[in-house]
Amino acid sequence: MSKEMPVCHSCGQPGLITFLSLGNTPLANSLPSKEQLDQPEEMFPLNVAFCPSCSLVQITEIVPPEKLFRDYLYFSSFSDTVLQNAHEVVERLIPQRHLSFKSLVIELASNDGYLLQYYHQYGIPVLGIEPAINIAKVAVEHGIPTLPEFFGEEVALKLRKEGKCADIIHANNVLAHVANLNSFVAGIEHLLKDKGIAVIESPYVKDLIDRVEFDTIYHEHLCYYSLTSLDHLFTRHGLVIADVERIPIHGGTLRVFVGKQGFASPSQVVLNLLAEEAAWGVDRLDFYKGFGQKVEDLKKQLVTLLKDLKGKGKRIAAYGAAAKGCTLLNYFGIGEDTIDYVVDRSTYKQGRYMPGIHLPILPPAKLLEDQPNYVVMFSWNFAEEIMLQQVEYRHRGGKFIIPVPSVKIV
Repeated sequence: MSKEMPVCHSCGQPGLITFLSLGNTPLANSLPSKEQLDQPEEMFPLNVAFCPSCSLVQITEIVPPEKLFRDYLYFSSFSDTVLQNAHEVVERLIPQRHLSFKSLVIELASNDGYLLQYYHQYGIPVLGIEPAINIAKVAVEHGIPTLPEFFGEEVALKLRKEGKCADIIHANNVLAHVANLNSFVAGIEHLLKDKGIAVIESPYVKDLIDRVEFDTIYHEHLCYYSLTSLDHLFTRHGLVIADVERIPIHGGTLRVFVGKQGFASPSQVVLNLLAEEAAWGVDRLDFYKGFGQKVEDLKKQLVTLLKDLKGKGKRIAAYGAAAKGCTLLNYFGIGEDTIDYVVDRSTYKQGRYMPGIHLPILPPAKLLEDQPNYVVMFSWNFAEEIMLQQVEYRHRGGKFIIPVPSVKIV
């Protein structure tokens, strides 16, 4: 079961305006096993709306978090790019924030300890909070203390009572996933020391629109943030965006540095980006409503290319059993008549099947064994990393098809 939200996830105001519908789709990370292929798959509406009150872009259907996240198949440590991004920010923050063995760093949605491990290596106390029980267990096995809970105000108050307030709170790619958004942000305010900072990364809605990144829309991603919508959200909970960076990871991400009101103030960089957003129309529906046609144009480009290649007898596979691939395959209606299989580095995904379309997921070594003519890059946000790993496949004449922001062959 799911429920439709008649009001904004963030400000609670009615009047959401839907500007894109991707139909009914399966859950993007619920990769069925071979035994489950004959069982009916749950499908949920995937509609995207704009809130005229606080400018937040969001989907209108909430699937229960327990269904989405308690048993999860995305492990951050399988991506070299994600690890490098985490390592770099940790190396910056340790001297900048004067961290020591007396400090505490907490990560919300800490996954398998991919980020906290770098603080841990310096002897800085850490705590992960990760709702996926299977992933939290792996983090603990790697020496990262991890609480297998959904974070919110209740968990924060409990930790605060135990004296576990944080010098730094990390929240990477989780704010988009949170069903009880206001409880989550209130929890950050409770758990942060007065002079502490929260470092939060979330995909940037302007990059999503400009680069036609429609495949980052799926049921786990409830919200798509601008700095303006983040500012509205944090201000309501006594928090201030002190600084912001735009970073390239995941197709374009905002990294914000958030402090408590009275202990932090917005930098000129923050004020400049807020002004830029006002200029391009962050708070006006007009900026978003042409998006659906751009998606249809992209669909036509890719489907036509794949059909032409199949007509010439070419063999096609795909790389990345990512949630992006689920949205693209199901909305574009691309199946086993076009793509033979998907490869992925994650051993947790290998042997399973893509949701809805049921393409088999195999190890990347299959590309060299089989040498298909073309590979569609579902994980286009890691294209550079993947192509470096697949030098031999390309050396033998194999080509990649990058589907976003426009279809190209490399």
